[in-house]
Amino acid sequence: MTAAPAVLFGAAVAFSILAVAAEATNRLPLARVFRPTAMVAIILLAAARPAAFPETHRMFIVAGLGVSLIGDILMMLPKKKFTAGLVAFLVTLLLYSAGILRTTAARVEIAVALPVLVAAFFVLRTLFPHLGPMKAPVSLYLLALTILICLAGQRFVDLGGAPAFFAAAGAIFFAASDTVLAFNRFVKKIPLAQVFILGMYFTAQIFFAFSV
Repeated sequence: MTAAPAVLFGAAVAFSILAVAAEATNRLPLARVFRPTAMVAIILLAAARPAAFPETHRMFIVAGLGVSLIGDILMMLPKKKFTAGLVAFLVTLLLYSAGILRTTAARVEIAVALPVLVAAFFVLRTLFPHLGPMKAPVSLYLLALTILICLAGQRFVDLGGAPAFFAAAGAIFFAASDTVLAFNRFVKKIPLAQVFILGMYFTAQIFFAFSV
């Protein structure tokens, strides 16, 4: 790793930790500073890293990170814009998937898809009775997340290598973060939920920055 990406990686990790710590101690003004600052560092990291895939792939990943930053801001507003934030992160998932499709065939083997589909089914079955008017948006979001995991997983199976691994791992961490968020919001409050949500979320985004 050259000097500039190394510095940006350090900044991304440091600001991510500060954002999680601020949430854990309920210091929301600090969280509203550190959370977007961490995302800016992650965006710059993705833009600065040497590309392993065609440049169009990086463009989609950086665009997805940028839309995630918008989603973060929407989620941090005093009157949280949850639905608008959900749409922003849905666009992020679609951009990540589009980026992956720039580097691999649009196919998924059953061995890759089956465990992802089974996990998605059980998550949706648990959430569905609690979603009320959010049934359709959350179901659509889960579908996009499932597609991303399948595409990223299949690319890693096909190509191997660190960048493909980071994308697959990033998709899994993104799903884990969103699953905790959904259970905490719609089913039952989870102790220290925001720590787990943000910790896995920033890990996912850093992994995607390393996937370019």
